Amino acid sequence: MEHQGRHALVTGGGSGIGYEIAKDLAAAGATVTITGRRTSLLKKIAERHERIHPLTMDVSDEGSVRDGIAQAASDHGPVAICIANAGIAEGGPFAGVALEDWRRVLTTNLDGAFLTLQAAMATLDRDSWGRMIAISSIAGVRGLKGAIPYTVSKHGMIGLIRGLSEEYMGSQITFNAVCPGYVETDIVTSQATAIAKRQNISEDEATQYMAKGNRHRVLLQADEISAATLWLCSEAARSVNGQTIQIAGGQVA
Repeated sequence: MEHQGRHALVTGGGSGIGYEIAKDLAAAGATVTITGRRTSLLKKIAERHERIHPLTMDVSDEGSVRDGIAQAASDHGPVAICIANAGIAEGGPFAGVALEDWRRVLTTNLDGAFLTLQAAMATLDRDSWGRMIAISSIAGVRGLKGAIPYTVSKHGMIGLIRGLSEEYMGSQITFNAVCPGYVETDIVTSQATAIAKRQNISEDEATQYMAKGNRHRVLLQADEISAATLWLCSEAARSVNGQTIQIAGGQVA
């Protein structure tokens, strides 16, 4: 119960990695706000977990983020733990990327992380304890073929974390990024469908193609990402700051 009495906020907390992190933070005693656009899904999760509370919020909308996090802080206290997890993954050849597609991915992934972290930080005093974590990707530390906007957005998230770690150096607030490889979530399932169509292969073959993107050629599980994130939130990681924790079955960069 290390986080009892602390308020944690997880964007994109209704499924996949975000849900796993939210569930584990709640089990560690935190009061957890999960955000997303699917209100009914968030409410169903909250009904199953006493310490989890739903908040409908769109990270691509500035007003939604600032008003939503301010309300969450009013209801449950300052956001001591913030997990900027919400994001989208879209692929395709660079030549076919429209400016609209580029902006949609960067607005959701990078602008969303910026707004989330800034709004969460606004609930804290300079001398507060805090853990600010962005869920980036191995695409944030290396190039990813066929997903240029996604790659750029995830690189940007790491830059955001590194800059913040320097700006708040010496405080009790740390900033880190978790960089998973391919994780068995709904996003990977949807990408398998798209890859299968583009390459004229089966969805099983497309899934195996993505698994090979991990160094050990196995899809990751969401609990692996959550475990690393919970460690970063712990007192044991109090001197870990400005880091990129890569989880991809082997050396990435």
